[in-house]
Amino acid sequence: MVTLPGLRLNSGASSRRKFFSVVSILALLAIFFIAGYKSGQERGIQEALGSGTVAGKDTTARAFLSNDVNFSLFWQVWNLLQNNYVQRPIADTKLLYGALSGLVAGVGDPYTVFLDPKTAADFTSELSGSFEGIGMEIGVKNEQIVVIAPLADTPAAKAKIEAGDTIRAIDGTDTTGMTLVEAVSRIRGPRGSSVKLTLERINGEHKVFDVDVTRDTITIASVDSKLISATAKGVKDIGYINVTHFNEDTSDNFAKMVDTLLASNPRAIILDLRNNPGGYLEGAVDVASYWVDDGPIVVEQFKGGITNEHQHRGIAKLHGKPTIVLVNGGSASAAEIVAGALQDDGLATLVGENTFGKGSVQELRDLPDGSAVKITVAKWLTPKGRSIADGGIAPDVEVKTPEKDSADTDPVLERALQLLR
Repeated sequence: MVTLPGLRLNSGASSRRKFFSVVSILALLAIFFIAGYKSGQERGIQEALGSGTVAGKDTTARAFLSNDVNFSLFWQVWNLLQNNYVQRPIADTKLLYGALSGLVAGVGDPYTVFLDPKTAADFTSELSGSFEGIGMEIGVKNEQIVVIAPLADTPAAKAKIEAGDTIRAIDGTDTTGMTLVEAVSRIRGPRGSSVKLTLERINGEHKVFDVDVTRDTITIASVDSKLISATAKGVKDIGYINVTHFNEDTSDNFAKMVDTLLASNPRAIILDLRNNPGGYLEGAVDVASYWVDDGPIVVEQFKGGITNEHQHRGIAKLHGKPTIVLVNGGSASAAEIVAGALQDDGLATLVGENTFGKGSVQELRDLPDGSAVKITVAKWLTPKGRSIADGGIAPDVEVKTPEKDSADTDPVLERALQLLR
């Protein structure tokens, strides 16, 4: 097995990669064959065919699957489409990928998906830090498609889309019953084109409104830092680090930022994880290890209660340094792991709002034709055993961000600075 930053690859045709996806980045995941997903998920099919067995056309089914469903039905439908659909001929690959999408979607988990070859390539490209789109991530919460976080300085952020906004329609198409991958494919598009989103916002005044967003090339600068002062005229002796995403370059860039800040001997650190939708596991472990000097950063819990601890590594250069972590509803997956680890170990005070609660583990299995399957295989627990998926991470000091705030006002950062005065 070869280990790369944030990915675990097994040699051979089928490889595995473990990562955080928050969840569906709106510049990728263009899965083309949503019809296959929908048809495979419809309750009517379950009622018509039963909920048990599969027998193959030319393949013998396992004994416990031999009584309910004959797999020849699959080929019967295949032939019906090929012989009768109005827009014939139909490419075999189109039907195949549509069927595979439906098969994977049958588990009912929005984060377990089939990716056709182009989508799989786009997914890898996005995690490398550059892609085309509107620059936000979406997920599913309470069976609704919601914005996890707009990325900084992207079309989504400039359009003032906010974490927690519910997407009610895309270019006029109602999202009720729409899958996550279909929503992504509808929002995604080439640079210069536009998409109309109908959003519902329940932050302060309840409202439903439309916003037109022009797509662009998105480049993610995952880490930034500077020295700031706790008072308007005070000495700049607080190190501020903003991590917007955990992608391939986060660990290296974070290391450089920390070394630069430590050269100025800051008396405290503010780690800003607001609107950070996640990314690679390796980056989260690396970042948290700058504070955690002993024990696990995060625990994976698999079926049957089996666990795997991801231990701290390296020298904890920021251990013992007064630290405040800023979080909100757009802080998800990898960001929640860092926040949860520092909170559990008493190494930081969390300020802001409750995090998103994206606490499941996905594994990416590459297939021989370039396609892939992303499968939920476990859930994340903090070092003290808290499930991130069960309500996210609650801050130690809650600060609500007002719906209408000045661009020059940051009440969450201001509260953090007050705590450090």
